[in-house]
Amino acid sequence: MNKKPNRPKHVAIIMDGNGRWAKLHHKPRSAGHKAGAEAVQKIIKNAVKNDIEALSLFAFSTENWRRPQREIKNLMQLFLQGLQESTEKLHKNNIQLRFIGDLTRFSVKLRQQIAETTRLTQHNTGLKLVIAVNYGGQWDILQATKKLAQQVVKQKITIEDICEKTFAQFLITADLPDPDLFIRTSGEQRISNFFLWQLAYAELYFTDVLWPDFNEQCFTQALDAFAKRKRRFGNTKET
Repeated sequence: MNKKPNRPKHVAIIMDGNGRWAKLHHKPRSAGHKAGAEAVQKIIKNAVKNDIEALSLFAFSTENWRRPQREIKNLMQLFLQGLQESTEKLHKNNIQLRFIGDLTRFSVKLRQQIAETTRLTQHNTGLKLVIAVNYGGQWDILQATKKLAQQVVKQKITIEDICEKTFAQFLITADLPDPDLFIRTSGEQRISNFFLWQLAYAELYFTDVLWPDFNEQCFTQALDAFAKRKRRFGNTKET
């Protein structure tokens, strides 16, 4: 079997462009979100094919609550339906599904489904599929800071013990490698409050392709671009 070229361990994606895709095709925004959900399935399959260790998808940010209530309701229904329909399939494919973010704002029914999906797949050893919902990088750093401060108050650690490594242990992604590759679709070139700490040394890849059109070929192009990057991490010697 041919050895795959240099591949990232952890890919993080902002799946942008569902609304613009819908407008371009003269369809309601809900149709764009549905098409985006179908694109997710293709990228998960391709991530497994390329031996990616972790795939993080920014599904719903803390800022997305500002959207019209009807759109939020449709998104929540699509999210719940997607979990109900795909959980068993993900489990059979040895994929570990986890959710990061403040889940308290979601409905009881949705939180129960999230808990069930997490429980069912928690011991799977394949791709770690991370869904960021009601997540924000600033929120993540803030909650880590509070937990760290509590440890100092309880005298479990001292201020002198605090360093980058210690701090990272309190982030919601503490047991995952930091993303090597960050992808954002639809032409926007921002990280938009996603993994603010974790993306410090990630390779950034922006594409004009709208998320529903981001297919296996597009994902492979991003991986190939990553493989050509020279990653020095501040050193003069290439790594």
